[in-house]
Amino acid sequence: MNIIAKGTILYYINKYPKAKTSLLTWYYEFSKVSFNNFNELKQVYGNASIVADNRVIFNIKGNDFRLIASVNFRQLAAYIIWFGTHAEYDKIDSAKIKFDAKILDFKK
Repeated sequence: MNIIAKGTILYYINKYPKAKTSLLTWYYEFSKVSFNNFNELKQVYGNASIVADNRVIFNIKGNDFRLIASVNFRQLAAYIIWFGTHAEYDKIDSAKIKFDAKILDFKK
């Protein structure tokens, strides 16, 4: 899958250093595979859930963190909408949260 805006990953590993290894592992693994539909993705990522508009929720670092990605199976592409701790995830609406475009301005 083509993951759009790698800078988003860099932003989140800077914000959540404890998730760095797990998030980078997810990124590199997910970049090397292609899924034609959610059922194929679910075979590899058994804990993944799908919500509105092809948003897929991934557990990262066990269940300490959650990642929300918009996955376009037809184009074999995805972009990260949101990443945070499980406690932070419980406070948001995963179907409606918007990508914070300010993340794209992040410079390490």
